[in-house]
Amino acid sequence: VYNSLCVVLTLWFVFWGQSVILAFCWVYIRKFQSRQESEVVSTITAICALAIALITSALLPVDIFLVSFMKYPNGTYKEWAANNETRGQIEDTVLYGYYTLYSFILFCVFLWIPFVYFYYEERDDDNVNKCSQVKNALKYTIGFAIVCVVLLLIGAFVPLEAPPGQNSTQWEKVQYLFEELGSSHGLPALSFSISSLTLIGMLAVITYTAYGMSVLPLNLIKGTRSVVYERLENTEDIDDVEHQIEKLKSKCNDGRPLSSRDRHNLQELEGKLQVLRRKGRHLEIAERNCCTKVGSALRPFKILLGIFFILVALLFTVALFISNLDKALHSAGISSGFIIFGTNLTNPLNELLLALQPVFPLDYILITVITMYFVVTSMAGIRNMGIWFFWIRLYKIRPKKTRPQALLFLCMILLLIVLHTSYMIYSLAPQYVMYGSQKYLVQMPSAGPTSGNATLGTTRICDAEAPEDQCTVTRSYLFLHKFWFFSTIYYFGNWAFIGAFLIGLVVSCCRGKKSVIEGEVEADDSDLSDDEYVH
Repeated sequence: VYNSLCVVLTLWFVFWGQSVILAFCWVYIRKFQSRQESEVVSTITAICALAIALITSALLPVDIFLVSFMKYPNGTYKEWAANNETRGQIEDTVLYGYYTLYSFILFCVFLWIPFVYFYYEERDDDNVNKCSQVKNALKYTIGFAIVCVVLLLIGAFVPLEAPPGQNSTQWEKVQYLFEELGSSHGLPALSFSISSLTLIGMLAVITYTAYGMSVLPLNLIKGTRSVVYERLENTEDIDDVEHQIEKLKSKCNDGRPLSSRDRHNLQELEGKLQVLRRKGRHLEIAERNCCTKVGSALRPFKILLGIFFILVALLFTVALFISNLDKALHSAGISSGFIIFGTNLTNPLNELLLALQPVFPLDYILITVITMYFVVTSMAGIRNMGIWFFWIRLYKIRPKKTRPQALLFLCMILLLIVLHTSYMIYSLAPQYVMYGSQKYLVQMPSAGPTSGNATLGTTRICDAEAPEDQCTVTRSYLFLHKFWFFSTIYYFGNWAFIGAFLIGLVVSCCRGKKSVIEGEVEADDSDLSDDEYVH
């Protein structure tokens, strides 16, 4: 009955979890989408890409649950999982799940999103018809497709075992490469491609997730500025700018034209006055808005939530630091990818997950919350920073004013971040991500004087010292550590992540409170853009 209940709860969680993910994606994209530049194709693409990112991130907890669910707490396999063939089928199902979702990610990153992006870029030219739009978009997308094919071929034909000797014929060497490809069912090809994208995702995690982990909780704690005070301050600024404009215009009352410098200053002041008046309209709407009043009423809850988030961020940082320190002290170094099996230093997050194992499903809920936390903080980081290419700001992410290209970029970045999230979580709790809550039996000789050759069975938590047939490794771990040189880069990326988080924490602490209409009014907006707020 207990096993059936666990299965039913898991299926219920998966079904409703996917429904919630799709609903969240629709609401999130519609919240930030520009009403003036929205298009059906780009909207559907953004929603689907974001949903794929979230569903992929939810696969890791399912993977850990399935390998843990095969065994009883006493370390023995359950009746239905006692057969190696049955366990192999379950592992293959999870593997095919990774294949499917990772293939979708490759399709989105290299084909779907680039095609829609370039198609929409071509749409800005009024002289281009639909056929030309499609041709030009396909022309640019082919470049991304070639990169994808190259990565797959490199991953497929890089041998993971020793090649044949020098005396082998050329045909035997070629046959060996195809056998390598077929024996692994394409796992190295897909793993190499995904690992290459994960490197880009690592840069996005260092840039956006690290900053989001600091800015999200501190914004909740600090809150926003008072609407009444902002309106009063804005009114004073309007009066001051109007006075400066009148002073400049008074110079030409006698018929003399203004100098080029005065004309430039007058133009800047008129533009500033236009922005201030738009800001005043938005502040007036915000003051009457029910959401602003509800937000003020929920202020204590936001403070508590912000304190909780900052404590979680500090816990993650400490756990990541201990994990990296453990690798630096006890791994074989760069040549092994800093890989260690198990934990040698006490990792608080890993210990917490292991401590929650006896109470189903607390440990799975926690690992799911951790995964979603990384996604939410990544969204917060992108929302606050915008989309950058080195020092050039490409797009801003603003409620109801985000361009379709920016939403496509946002979803692509989240897809890449999700790929690196699995390694981040492995770094936070390596033993748990490898084996879940599995235990195995160890036969030890009895200590009694009359026991003779009797043995006593004791249970231990699965680790690298366990027999291979007693503990099942998660499929996620196989994808993460197929190539040692990627693991080495990820290791140094974790140190960069810790540094970026600490820098972001200092910057977020030094900044003041946000405006209640943060991101709604910018100098490059048009007066027509206010229509979507007024109506």
